[in-house]
Amino acid sequence: MHTTVKTTLSKVPEVTLMYWIIKIAATTLGETGGDAVSMSMNLGYLIGTGIFAAIFFVMVFAQVSAKRFQPFLYWATIIATTTVGTTLADFADRSLEIGYLGGTAILTTLLLLSFLLWYRTLGSVSLDTVASPKAEMFYWVTIMFSQTLGTALGDWMADSAGLGYAGAALVFGGTLALVALAYSFTRLSNTLLFWAAFVLTRPLGAVVGDFLDKPIDHGGLALSRYMASAVLVVFIGCCIAFFSRQAQAKAS
Repeated sequence: MHTTVKTTLSKVPEVTLMYWIIKIAATTLGETGGDAVSMSMNLGYLIGTGIFAAIFFVMVFAQVSAKRFQPFLYWATIIATTTVGTTLADFADRSLEIGYLGGTAILTTLLLLSFLLWYRTLGSVSLDTVASPKAEMFYWVTIMFSQTLGTALGDWMADSAGLGYAGAALVFGGTLALVALAYSFTRLSNTLLFWAAFVLTRPLGAVVGDFLDKPIDHGGLALSRYMASAVLVVFIGCCIAFFSRQAQAKAS
């Protein structure tokens, strides 16, 4: 799905197929990376959330302070939202025993309130308006809620709904395909479709990440979380470099 974004005015990247590839890989990394810290390192969800929340705040501050769009900084901030979203959702759903359905309901409400407040304050939630510190703060808070919701929603579909990781991935992947078709063949708002796709990529990445690193008897492949995370980091880095080169060639 592609939408026109004025990158000279906005501090977010142009939304192309490569954008979505990186986004899905980043959300998958958020799951494997978050689990690596909270579970493989045995730090627990609370400490893991504290670590990733600190990283999230530092990255958002750096992103908002930047004078122009910086690809690696932007995607590092996206990854920070996915990792804190993973451990925060797991802490709420499991440690606080809110449950996947309860966590999904609460986070859906918070996400909708974030959109509403953003729209009421600035009059738009479109990407091409993300050019001021206030707009960027709304943008990143909304993204953080969407990433946290995605973890809870992915776990609910895979575990509580009994679809398993592969089944849930097919559901979210199919729903994303429907959003892409709606973009191509309907007159629905591009902004609405972008945010629908953005939210859906998170649970897709979450269940793919779980499929990679969860035990075989739980429906996963039991791969090393550290190795899976390292491979995803390298893959994302290569994609960002390619994406940036394309953007520079297009601008010249």
